[in-house]
Amino acid sequence: MTPATGPPRWRTARQHRGVHAPPFEAIQYPHISITILRATCALIGGLMARRTTVTINDVANEAGVALGTVSNAFNHPEKVRPETLKRINEASAKLGYAPNQSARMLAGGQNRSFGLVLPSLEHGISLQIANGANAEAQKHGYGLLIANADNDDILSARYLTYFMGTQMAGILVQPMSVYGWKLSLATPSVPTVYLDFHSSEPGYFVGADNRAQGRLVAQHAIDAGARRIAVFGKDEFEKLGMRIAGVRDIMHTTAGVAFEFIDEGAWNLARDGYSVGYRLAKRPASERPDFIIALSDVLATGAVAGIRAAGLSVPGDIKVAGSDGNPLAWSGNVPLTTIAPPGYEIGRKGVQYLIAQIEENRRAGNAMPTENHQALVRPFLLARASSGEGNATEFADPDLDISGYL
Repeated sequence: MTPATGPPRWRTARQHRGVHAPPFEAIQYPHISITILRATCALIGGLMARRTTVTINDVANEAGVALGTVSNAFNHPEKVRPETLKRINEASAKLGYAPNQSARMLAGGQNRSFGLVLPSLEHGISLQIANGANAEAQKHGYGLLIANADNDDILSARYLTYFMGTQMAGILVQPMSVYGWKLSLATPSVPTVYLDFHSSEPGYFVGADNRAQGRLVAQHAIDAGARRIAVFGKDEFEKLGMRIAGVRDIMHTTAGVAFEFIDEGAWNLARDGYSVGYRLAKRPASERPDFIIALSDVLATGAVAGIRAAGLSVPGDIKVAGSDGNPLAWSGNVPLTTIAPPGYEIGRKGVQYLIAQIEENRRAGNAMPTENHQALVRPFLLARASSGEGNATEFADPDLDISGYL
């Protein structure tokens, strides 16, 4: 959004249209249009004015318990017996009561929620991270609030600042996957963990071992008998470059195998994978690769389709593997060999790092991290039909429940 210059340009419907104002007021601000229905607001205002405010005392009386028991039910539910907690929740629902979080924080209470900032929801790893973080947070009695930055680094930083301002107990951030990304705040005011990210700076970081992923897939290709391996995908993100480095690690220690690196194909565009796969399949038999490694599962799925469109079979003529464990890309006709999805474990370990920081702050005060804490999630191979494992003539299982991988 382009910042507005000068004072706000407020205009009523009458000024804007040059006619008598209707029974509503249209207030315009640059790039924002807000319409307020006068009659509706008046009706709502009247209803709210007549409504009696429900207090925690009302809930205690309705549930037939002490005031302190109701307080524990909202702040420390693990301390309340299940049957009592059920009665209090039913009373709250009946009366329409919700705790005032702002007042609670002003009174020195603790926010039992974590914030999670994701760059987008278009990759399976972000969904995996959210599920893993949520499961681990609930295990420790915390809730999880999620913000989607929609691939906007500025918006991601704003969400981070917002979560700090609401005094979250801790914050998880999955940064944009770009070269040279820097921490937006050098000294965050609450425990913070950066996910799917590698860094040598002071702080807490959890990421997939992308270099090991590259090594694992490349070694699998060699074990499958490959002698001409093509590796493709644009080296546009740090994690993609690390996968390439892992493949090169295997290349430098292996004799008799030719490697070709093709810097082409956006990680999230299956049509790019289709184009590369089709073109490679159209090469003469003596020149085309017998194994293709794509830097993402989306590209790999596209490559399989391109090879088949060129009249060749997968894995009969060319074997294919992805390398990032993205279940959202597993919709092709041939089950794809790739890496086991790492996001769930990244999210879990991220929350564990938050809990460790919270406990450390209780012992030593709110000290900022001065050392680097980097956890790497070990990769595992999912060998499937696209690389010759199992029955390659069968279509992908239509009953596959990818939720188990998310």
